[in-house]
Parts: sequence; C-alpha cells; structure tokens
Amino acid sequence: MAIENEQFEIIMMDTEEKTEKTVSVLKSEYANIRAGRANPHILDRILVDYYGTPTPINQVGNISVSDARCLVISPWDASMLKVIEKQLLADNIGITPSNDGKVIRLVFPVLTEERRKELVKQVKKQAEDSKVAIRNIRRDAMDALKKMKNNKELSEDEHASCEKEVDKTIAESIEKIEKLCADKEKDIISV
Repeated sequence: MAIENEQFEIIMMDTEEKTEKTVSVLKSEYANIRAGRANPHILDRILVDYYGTPTPINQVGNISVSDARCLVISPWDASMLKVIEKQLLADNIGITPSNDGKVIRLVFPVLTEERRKELVKQVKKQAEDSKVAIRNIRRDAMDALKKMKNNKELSEDEHASCEKEVDKTIAESIEKIEKLCADKEKDIISV
C-alpha cells in the first residue's frame, strides 16, 4: 500500500539508507577477516606513506593472488618495497611479509581448528551487533511514526500500514545479515 505522506517517505528513505549502510559495513568487516585463503581485501585499510601522502597499498603497486595461500605485492616504484614492508609489520595483520627485493609475499598460514572456531564466534558477534543496529534503526523509525500519529498527521490505518512497511524493510536487512553471516561461516569452516 502506497502512502502519500512526505514525512513518511523521508522516514522510509532514512531507514533504508541506514540499514543498507549497516549491511555494507558488515560486508567490509567480513572482507577483512582472514579465512586462511589469500584475500587482497585484508590490505584495503592499510595506508603507506607515498611521498608524504597516505596512500592505499593497491594504489602504489599491483596486488595479486599467486596461489590459495599467497598474496604478492609488486610496487610500481621499487623504493616503496621497504615502506610497504614496514607498514605491513606496523599494522600487525597477523602475517609476516617476505621481501625478495622485487616483490613482497604474504603467505597465509593454515588455520587451526581452534582459530576457525574463534573466527566463527567473531563473525557471529559482528552479525549480532549489526542486527542490534538494525533494530535501533527500526525503533527510531517507529518512534517517528508514533509521533506523527499522535500529532494527527497519520490516521490509525495509515500508521499500521507505515509500520508494516518499516518492518518489511527491517526484515529484509536482517535476512541479508544472516545470509552474509552464514556464507562467511561456511567460508571459514570449509577452508
């Protein structure tokens, strides 16, 4: 049911934007979790000093996956090798880089069963935190709708329809979070 109310449309746009942002933050957090396989995304947040400017590693060289457990960083400027290596050590990503004078290799160790279980717990906790954020977004939207109803800007029927619309958006977001969590969990367990 389409409700012709500008304030409700603003509330819905705000709710949808916030839920999408929450899901996208969870995706990026999951991309940074090391599941035993070489994943170039674990380097996304690492910035190196490129002639006085903090620059992402993928903008100072080529990052490639040479096999399932090895990332190779080939800087375009050979003088950046030491800088990149130093920054990788400083950011403590859990992998020691090896520099052969031309490229830097990051060899991912095989995950132990214990470490896999820890990662799964971490994944579930992040999913739960995201669901809490989604529920807070729902609460804010419902409060705004209640205020509109109390101010006689919405009738009872419109209020009920608006609540259903908000709940539908929230349910879709929680479903996305659960799917992301299940996929990441499967990824960690099945390495």
